[in-house]
Amino acid sequence: MRTVGVEEELMLVNAKTGEPFAVSSAVLASVARTGDEAGESFEKELHQEQLEFATRPMKDMDELRDEIVRLRGEALRYARQSGAVVAALATSPLPVEPSRHLGVRYRWMAEQFALTTKEQLTCGCHVHVAVDSDEEGVAVLDRIRPWLYLLNALSANSPFWQGEDSGYSSYRSRVWNRWPSAGPYELFGSAERYHEQVSDMLATGVLRDAGMIYFDARLSKNFPTVEIRVADVCLEPGTTALVATLARALVETAARAWRNGEPAPRISAGLLRLASWRAARSGLRGPLLHPLTMREAAPAEVFEALLQYTEEALRDTGDLDAAREGIAAHLSGGSGADRQRALRDEGLDLAGVVRACADITTAGT
Repeated sequence: MRTVGVEEELMLVNAKTGEPFAVSSAVLASVARTGDEAGESFEKELHQEQLEFATRPMKDMDELRDEIVRLRGEALRYARQSGAVVAALATSPLPVEPSRHLGVRYRWMAEQFALTTKEQLTCGCHVHVAVDSDEEGVAVLDRIRPWLYLLNALSANSPFWQGEDSGYSSYRSRVWNRWPSAGPYELFGSAERYHEQVSDMLATGVLRDAGMIYFDARLSKNFPTVEIRVADVCLEPGTTALVATLARALVETAARAWRNGEPAPRISAGLLRLASWRAARSGLRGPLLHPLTMREAAPAEVFEALLQYTEEALRDTGDLDAAREGIAAHLSGGSGADRQRALRDEGLDLAGVVRACADITTAGT
């Protein structure tokens, strides 16, 4: 059974006002002073209003969910020492002027990408799924392409931007795709061609290092994994675990297809960009493009196709029933974006929405 690890980026917000709070350096200093082993899980991100953590590689999805709950609780404990709380929000509902972290790399990004860098106060969720080799990993990358945007629709948790309703379920993904290397990718065909393309991209001088290869999914530069990068940070840990469950099933299904000699679907990156836009706009409430036809279909039909495609892998890991029930619950109850809008429609101002989401983020910790 393949191991799975998750990286979550959380928003640091003022406990009273709900505004993004530039205290990441202070929070990480508190982590360092404690000397706790759990502190090794936390890292800085581009902006001071963010805090990232990474789980251990795990096989059981219930244990992964519990680990996410635990680390969110740890993040809250450290944040409170600086007057902040953590919120699993993929964008800030309230207006914000982000504060960039210091450092050579982040300064280079600010000079190279200008306003794009300043706008990137976005929080995502990255899922690492173990692979046996780069060759298997690239075979997986080629075969999961048509399904990735469904994970964005499922995780959609960023309806608000700079104090306004964006009209999108995942506006984070639209902001993120302003990076020149981000988004859907073409077929690679082999590990050799994958690495050639990465080398060619770096040779242009547009990107500083391999960490700026922001494909929707890529070979991790640090671990023997495929890193799936399309998801918003999820409001509830259970959604994160569901995304991780489906990500592992996609990787395993794709690897089996490769070993059986089945070719990768030849869908252009242009079509996938349209499918990605549709998923970001609609989330779970509107039409999505069907991965097998690239035509609009109801979300229930599209996710049923995903379950059918990954059914064997889900059954083999014992996750089929949980995946089916989790998808049904999200189709019925909505995404994090739907939850945020519902809180607003119940009469909360955007500051109240943030505070409510902060409570949801760490409920049960």
